[in-house]
Amino acid sequence: MSAAPVLADENKTLSLVDDRGVAVEVPASPTRIASISYFAADVALALGVKPIASTYMVQGRNPDFLADYLEGVKEIGQRATPNLELLAEAKPDVTVAIRRYTEGNAEQIAKIAPYLAYNLELYADSDRTINQLAAILGQPKRGQELNARFKAAVEEFSAKAPRDQHPRFVVMWGGDTPWVFRSENMTAAILVALGGDNIAGQNPTPYLPDNWGMEMSLEMMLEKDPEVIFVYDYGPDRPHENNPIWQQLSAVKNGRVHYVGDHWVEAHGPIAREIVLREAAHLLYPDAFPAVDVRAEARKLIPASVE
Repeated sequence: MSAAPVLADENKTLSLVDDRGVAVEVPASPTRIASISYFAADVALALGVKPIASTYMVQGRNPDFLADYLEGVKEIGQRATPNLELLAEAKPDVTVAIRRYTEGNAEQIAKIAPYLAYNLELYADSDRTINQLAAILGQPKRGQELNARFKAAVEEFSAKAPRDQHPRFVVMWGGDTPWVFRSENMTAAILVALGGDNIAGQNPTPYLPDNWGMEMSLEMMLEKDPEVIFVYDYGPDRPHENNPIWQQLSAVKNGRVHYVGDHWVEAHGPIAREIVLREAAHLLYPDAFPAVDVRAEARKLIPASVE
């Protein structure tokens, strides 16, 4: 688990431990932030800092939840296969990554600039990593404020959700056999907080921390028959739709399958999670909550100073 940064005055660096358990020293006031995944870009923009480099999720698709703020930012490849040559060209002060995508080349990334790797899977990962990155960027109080704001927003939206409705839902990657997410997963946890009933349930083996998802055949999905389905939109390839069982699902029959954006995939940042909360409330309870303009909401959450 990552620890709070400690200032090393003699060389003006911050010393901290990331989710690998590795001690890392980063500049005390970094301004050039490279983001492998959108998390660091999300946090930086929420704090009024524009990143200098970012990976993408789908090539050619700027994420709506960051509005147009990544236009002109150096692209350094797909998040699972970052281009280290392009990363080096960007000359970052610090690189922030999702741990699972960078374990194979962590040593090379660390040679370019100080490198922090976060797990970013569970709901519990969000506040912790925002606090640490905000402290690194010299705005610890603002990080705490962002976390308090989100806690209050979850409580507000949960209180407004219909008490007599608990829609069965599933969050999934598409595929011949979909991959579905348990209730500890960040996005699924937001839906559960709003009163949704996750057909994938909780992690049955909490002592295995990476057991946050599983394959679920469409036959099993039909048995549990979700009323609302959220599919991470990873492009036009949707093999699950070719299976005749797909058409038998209640959510499909009722037009309640939602192909959701990049912020649903990477919901840990302060901008992403706020917008997911609002979209999720509407999609679970369309009569109780209004539809969401993602870009408009993003611009409310990103300080004007970034321009």
